[in-house]
Amino acid sequence: MWLLVITPNGHMLRDIGYYTGAMVIGVPKEIKPDEYRVAMTPQGVEVLTQHGHTVLIESGAGAGTGIEDEEYAAAGAILVSDAASVWRQAELIVKVKEPLPTEYNLIKPDQVIFTFFHFAASEELTHAMVRRHAVCIAYETIQLPDGSHPILLPMSEIAGRMAVQVGAWCLERPFGGRGVLLSGVPGVRPGWVVVIGAGVVGANAARIAAGFGANVLILDINVGRLRTLEETLPPNVDTLYSNPANLREALQLADVVIGAVYVTGQRTPILIKREMLRIMKPGAVIVDVCIDQGGFAETSRPTTHRQPTYLEEGIVHYAVTNMPGAVARTSTYALTNVTTPYVLHLADLGWQEAARQDPAIRHGLNIVQGKVTLQPIAEQFGYEFVPPEAVL
Repeated sequence: MWLLVITPNGHMLRDIGYYTGAMVIGVPKEIKPDEYRVAMTPQGVEVLTQHGHTVLIESGAGAGTGIEDEEYAAAGAILVSDAASVWRQAELIVKVKEPLPTEYNLIKPDQVIFTFFHFAASEELTHAMVRRHAVCIAYETIQLPDGSHPILLPMSEIAGRMAVQVGAWCLERPFGGRGVLLSGVPGVRPGWVVVIGAGVVGANAARIAAGFGANVLILDINVGRLRTLEETLPPNVDTLYSNPANLREALQLADVVIGAVYVTGQRTPILIKREMLRIMKPGAVIVDVCIDQGGFAETSRPTTHRQPTYLEEGIVHYAVTNMPGAVARTSTYALTNVTTPYVLHLADLGWQEAARQDPAIRHGLNIVQGKVTLQPIAEQFGYEFVPPEAVL
């Protein structure tokens, strides 16, 4: 087929000629507020083009990460001046964050979109993707046989480490916090950091908070996981089984509370009700890392890097939905290290054959050609659940 790069007003920018590559892969610029990551690095482009695929990169897509257009061109990418042309011509779209409403009408039926979707947090997005009949493969539900999430993992590591950093900042008095230094000083006790959830986010948060010198308490319902962390984390980290009584006790101690709960594909359960905030210390901080999946506190609502916090019941809330976007260079390279092999697999085989061969990709199928193939999302929003095998 002929592949033309066309501007929004219909003028042909570049006639690339007869295209013989196996698949056209598009990387548009991220448009979520303060999202500086990009979904592919020049190294990833080189891998894909060596396999005969064509990669379209929207000009400036890598600017927030510090990757210049010339680096993409040198790796074999075709630079495109506008997002609409990328969406129009690509068979496979690779992004970092979910499509926003201004992008919905750019999506073509049967177009494969590979990104973080977090459908449980947005009924609007779910309905839109069903209507567009796209093939939505979610980074966050790609799952290996051992239950791990290889694409979610590096972003969880980063978000967990950042959570302590932003929690310490929010504790400062000018930002509404208690004015507590987590490490304390000689003669003054250190602060308390309570981490709810002992998965990847929670373990990383606990380790960094311990490094700050804080007193750290990590709660979970998995005693085996708590036992492992008890053996591997520093001595200023204590573990506690999560139940309502222990959670109330922890909240009364806390200067910073970090929400680190994740249930694959589902909305995060609300563990902190509004009335529970009233037993916390005035000026304490909640960092809700779960906000992408709806948040673990009843009072949580999404915020941005430019306006990251707000007060509820005298408690500072930080609930930025794309925390790793603030450290875009680290995040981009960590993310693309794990996404590139999956992108290559999808491009080499096509999404159906790739999903047949790889159960991890099958787990990633959330919405396919108007059918909801992830059971928790179907149940949450009232759709008929169609098993992924039925669309293959």
